[in-house]
Amino acid sequence: MLQDFWQEFLIVWHIGILDTSLSDIFLALSIFLMFLFARRIVFRFLSHVFKKLARRTQTDMDDRLLDTIERPLEFTFVIIGLYISGQFVSLSPPLNAVFEQIIRSLIAFTIFWSIFRILDPLSILLDRSITLFGNHTMHETIKGFFVKVSKFIVVCLGVAAVFQEWGFNVAAVLGSLGLVGMAVALGAQDFIKNMFAGLTIFMDRVFEKGNWIKTPDVEGNVEEIGFRATKIRQFDKALVTIPNSKLANEALINYSRMTNRRIHWMIGVEYRSTTDQIRNILQAITTYIHECGDFETDPERTKTFIFFDSFGSSSIDIKLYCFTKTTVWGEWLEAKERLAYKIKEIVEGEKASFAFPSRSLYVENLPLGAPESFTPPGSSPSHSSSTT
Repeated sequence: MLQDFWQEFLIVWHIGILDTSLSDIFLALSIFLMFLFARRIVFRFLSHVFKKLARRTQTDMDDRLLDTIERPLEFTFVIIGLYISGQFVSLSPPLNAVFEQIIRSLIAFTIFWSIFRILDPLSILLDRSITLFGNHTMHETIKGFFVKVSKFIVVCLGVAAVFQEWGFNVAAVLGSLGLVGMAVALGAQDFIKNMFAGLTIFMDRVFEKGNWIKTPDVEGNVEEIGFRATKIRQFDKALVTIPNSKLANEALINYSRMTNRRIHWMIGVEYRSTTDQIRNILQAITTYIHECGDFETDPERTKTFIFFDSFGSSSIDIKLYCFTKTTVWGEWLEAKERLAYKIKEIVEGEKASFAFPSRSLYVENLPLGAPESFTPPGSSPSHSSSTT
């Protein structure tokens, strides 16, 4: 009885799964698990050796490349373990063909995964090619755009390579897309429109990452320029995402492109101020503007106006129109504050005063005649009569 059971057990053991004996399957699993456990030890050793060699070089490019391909290389050990373990299993021809397709697909995936990851450190090679595009922040924006395009292409090529391993005719699939291209174009017209608008923003250098811009709908600093939309961080720290097509087709102010920041004031002094006082005030303000160093007074670059401008409704108005050298908001506020203190000091030093809105009321006739005199309680009539 037990001998018959043992025979049945051996038959099941040798038949196994899909005509593959269980002994071969367990052996393959043991080899694969051994590679999984050993991959960390082997990879750490090799990584330590390679990084030690990379530190001897003068550039950090090789260090960055090693960091980016670390995970794909580690996954390569998994593929090697899977491939070696598969050699110890006697698979049927159909299963063996599927196994080989899986191995080739994993190899293709690892190759394109590695290329995808090394695009970021290799983007430093684009720095010399994009020096014609504005300043440093514009370089970073354009470089990021090219890296995104390159990653998209690598992903498409990787998917095509994996599909080809499984017998898909990639060329035929791409050719068939022409039949549905019109429908896809109609469905994705907004995306395509936003993408071309993004290219227009890049090529025309309308703005770049970090710029302070203002549109009819939003004002803030540009954080990211993507394929479809641009992200703007408002001054209240809220993040706004705007389609590129909308930004490209509406009026936009780029405050970061200012060469100088303007101060435009109307300073009102009282009408009782004399002509000499006004002249002295104008002269003192002009001297301060030209000598303090906070303001750009070169007539070739900016215009500076300090004049007796007009007779206002309640003041004599002095126009002050000038530009600071700095465009930084905080420094501009400090320069404006110093100017305000100086003007107050000048006006007070000339014994003049600032005017404020006021109105004088003149009464010729009272509508109800003369008012009655008021006699306080307890006052004598003679006192009240003498008072009146």
